Amino acid sequence: MITRNENNGLKWDDYYSLGNEKIDEQHRGLFDLVNSVIVSCDDGSDTITIKETLLFLADYTLQHFNVEEALQRECNYPEYEKHKKLHDDFKIVVIDLVHRFLNSGSSADLSKDIKKIVIKWLVKHIMNEDKKIGRYLMEKNQPPVVKKISALNFVEREGEGMSA
Repeated sequence: MITRNENNGLKWDDYYSLGNEKIDEQHRGLFDLVNSVIVSCDDGSDTITIKETLLFLADYTLQHFNVEEALQRECNYPEYEKHKKLHDDFKIVVIDLVHRFLNSGSSADLSKDIKKIVIKWLVKHIMNEDKKIGRYLMEKNQPPVVKKISALNFVEREGEGMSA
């Protein structure tokens, strides 16, 4: 179930909640950032605004993945490797979107792909994978740890081997 807002973006609903305050807060932040990128692309915002918003989304995504993965390692989550692989695969998708923007600028296709790919992945991931972590953490009652990686550095480092 995807709850949409007036811009056909994501609308937070308690249905998405995992019961872990820190992770839920970050998921709400991801919803807001995805919506900001969509609005920026759709309303013809200047290139600098779209670039900053998209890079901030990429950076926030990396930070969030780091939090989830650290939490999983700390509590010996049994599906950690599988979950990390899903994160790693999605990082490639985000890097591709950033490269597409940096090479071609904003477009209706980019906005459509963000709506289609990012929203679908995020909701599916929360509902199918993160909910498992939420249940596991509630049993373990583990607090999250926050680490930060710069998305721009990650994109530059990972993007060297990718073609746009």
